[in-house]
Amino acid sequence: MQHNNGIQASGGANVAGNAVASGRDARAEVTLTDSEVHQTAPRPPGTPEEISALLGRLVDELARSGRPDRDDLIDLAEAARDTLAAPAPRLSTLRALSRALADALPGATALATLATTIADAIRRL
Repeated sequence: MQHNNGIQASGGANVAGNAVASGRDARAEVTLTDSEVHQTAPRPPGTPEEISALLGRLVDELARSGRPDRDDLIDLAEAARDTLAAPAPRLSTLRALSRALADALPGATALATLATTIADAIRRL
């Protein structure tokens, strides 16, 4: 008898599917219709408006957080928004600000994920 104790990966893994169950006695059930079979991944944010909206969301999340450095991080995010709103935004300034935000919010928290999404979107500009 084989045992399945969930998903184990090392060295990196990519899991794609409509449902993934992980952990002891985990189960996932999926029912597909023909229209659900051809789904595609969502397009990452890339327009200045989308990035500005993400920066606004980051400011809101930081304001609600209990981080002692939140005021400094909010200033960075607002500076990035202001730079992005300029008629000819300086990409080097945007990239530096987004890197500073991403570096200041390490880990797998929602804030870190949002900061990384913003940095990736700015890098693609």
